[in-house]
Amino acid sequence: MINKIADSVAQALAGVKDGDTVLIGGFGTSGNPIELIDGLIAHGARELTVVNNNAGNGDEGLAALLKSGQVRKIICSFPRQADSWVFDGLYRSGKIELELVPQGNLAERMRAAGAGVGAFFCPTAYGTELAKGKETREINGKQYVLEYPIYGDVALIKAERGDRWGNLTYRMSARNFGPVCAMAAKYTVATVHELAELGELDPEAVVTPGIFVSKVVKVARVATKAGGIRE
Repeated sequence: MINKIADSVAQALAGVKDGDTVLIGGFGTSGNPIELIDGLIAHGARELTVVNNNAGNGDEGLAALLKSGQVRKIICSFPRQADSWVFDGLYRSGKIELELVPQGNLAERMRAAGAGVGAFFCPTAYGTELAKGKETREINGKQYVLEYPIYGDVALIKAERGDRWGNLTYRMSARNFGPVCAMAAKYTVATVHELAELGELDPEAVVTPGIFVSKVVKVARVATKAGGIRE
């Protein structure tokens, strides 16, 4: 019987290794799998390469992971915000490596990994420092840059509902990079707020099929200071 529900975050993350590439869903604070990031910190794996849209906010979540010293390199689109002081300090002191990737390219490079695409040409970043050293080609009179997939050893994502087969649905903007992270990784862990019985999830509403998910962990909803819930 297929049952991908893990008893705990620690159990779900037990196989993470030093040097792994970890794809983490989230756009700013929306859709961040905070419980899984905290679990990764507790797990203690080091020399990680982290792929995320940004480089952490404030002192919790991804910022806390960076502060722990477990991350060697980060691949992201927006490394600097008003509250990205943890990353800023690490980068300025030479304690973390950065690969800057335009946001659309970041999503497509992960999608390409999951779809089995060996590489693709994209016009974004042509003629800039981000295209330096990369192959370029003119196609139909327009210049393109060759980009390669981003594969993950592990993906950490946040969903809204899931079943024991690993099928997932998301809550509004919390969906963001979760689906492509799940596709691109060898091992995907998803948190959910609700566990559904098999057949309860409308197949037309399932965004991430269970084939892309390794473990599902149920976590409690977290209220924000404003009185809402964390997406």
